[in-house]
Order: sequence, then C-alpha cells, then structure tokens
Amino acid sequence: MEGLWTIQRTAQARSADTHVPNDIGEDSGTTDPEPDPVPAQPQAATYHDNAAVMGKIFFDTPDGPSECSGTAVEDPARPGRWGLVWTTGHCVRGGAGGDWFRNIVFVPSYNNLGLEGAARQSAGEDRIAPFGTWWASWAQRQGEAASLQEMIGQAAPVWFGAPSATRLNEMAAWGYPAEAPFDGEWGFSCRDRPGRLSIRLRQPVLYRIGCTMTGGSSGGGWFARSTAGGLELVSNTSIGPTDNTWLAGPRLAESARELYPRVSDKVGSS
Repeated sequence: MEGLWTIQRTAQARSADTHVPNDIGEDSGTTDPEPDPVPAQPQAATYHDNAAVMGKIFFDTPDGPSECSGTAVEDPARPGRWGLVWTTGHCVRGGAGGDWFRNIVFVPSYNNLGLEGAARQSAGEDRIAPFGTWWASWAQRQGEAASLQEMIGQAAPVWFGAPSATRLNEMAAWGYPAEAPFDGEWGFSCRDRPGRLSIRLRQPVLYRIGCTMTGGSSGGGWFARSTAGGLELVSNTSIGPTDNTWLAGPRLAESARELYPRVSDKVGSS
C-alpha cells in the first residue's frame, strides 16, 4: 500500500460527513439554546509547533477517497510510545451494520508549513506529511522504527468523565474543514463555552459549541483545561448542521473509559 496516498490522491478526497437538520434536539430533552456561530480561526503554521497531535485521516469508501480529522492520543499500555489515533465512528465505518472503510491512514501535522496552491502541489512528501503516513492497525514510515508518539514528540491525554457542559467555561475544537468555504488543506479551531444537546431521550447528552467549521473536521479533537492545568481531549467532532453554525460531540463517560484499554490491547496484539 506504500505510495497509495500521494499528494495528488489526497487532493481528490472529499468529506464523508452527513449533516443533521438545523433544529435537531429542540424537542429531545436536555438541550440548551443554539449557540451563536463562532468563526473558525486558522492555525498558525508550522502545525507541529502549534498543534502537533492533530492531523488528517484519509480512507477509501465505496464513493471514492474521503477525509476526516483525528488526534494522536496516549496509549495507556505503552506510555510515551506506540500510537493510538482518536476520531469519530463515521470516519472509519459506513454506519450501523455498514462495512469498514479501506486504506485508512493518519497524517499528523498534515501540510505542516501551510502551503497552498501550486506550492503545495509541487512540495515533497516531507513537507506535506513531515512525520509520515500511519496506517490503521500498524505504522509505516520507511527507514524509521519509532512509534507515532515518539515521531511527533507528543500525544494528547484523554480526560474521561470530564465535567458536564454546565461546569466547563471553554472548549476548543480542532480540525481540517474541507467543504466550502474551506478546502481541507489548512488546520482550523474554534473556542466557545459549551452547551448541551440531546438527540434522543435515552442517549447521553452531547457537548455543543458554536463553530463554522464544515465537513472534513469530523473526528477532530476537542480539548478542555483539566484540574491539573493542562489541555486534555474531552470529545471529538461528531455532527454539525447544514448551515455550519455549530458542532457537537460526545462526553467521554465511564463506558468510553472501559473501552479504551481494550482498544490499546487490540493494537498491541496486532
């Protein structure tokens, strides 16, 4: 599979997102008023110096090459090394009962220098994918045996059981929005005080923030400042409306904490 995700092929990738109605959640339980849109802000290049754990995910669906966002997170079984990538479910599988997508890769600090246009098309892979292309279930980088975390120099801690939206002053969401007016080549972020969104009465309440990032930002990490003072991953972009004014993601409760080491063990045995 080496050489599959060339610069030219990644440029063909399209968002795999499906938008929800603008008024979703209005009659579904605990839902706060819809937040005001928060304009997405471009992240300063080089990305490795400002958001090293962020990157793009590319994969093949029945409709062709697609893209999402992801975050390199700490591996509880291998602290300081190896590599787990956090994203959202619809970036790896085609819905409930659907097939798993193929050729899934993570590119940390994608387009690290923030190149655009002809400069990006003519750039070498070391400038677009400075820390390599990492394949799902194994890592691949020619001439290197280091893990993903060792290669990029850090991984995000995951905060399970973070406070509810009513007790957090701010969250920040990162991603690579790919639908107009964005093109998927630049990293962006939004910061806002979170609110609550209920989709169904018997399902957990989601975090929701105002944000104008579009499709392609799905799977990107959400961060909040922990009681210890550091930034930790508390959610990821899961859904957004057709008018691209807000984003919502899950609160990582006890069920997520229990699943996490099982994923780590699976990766370690592969």
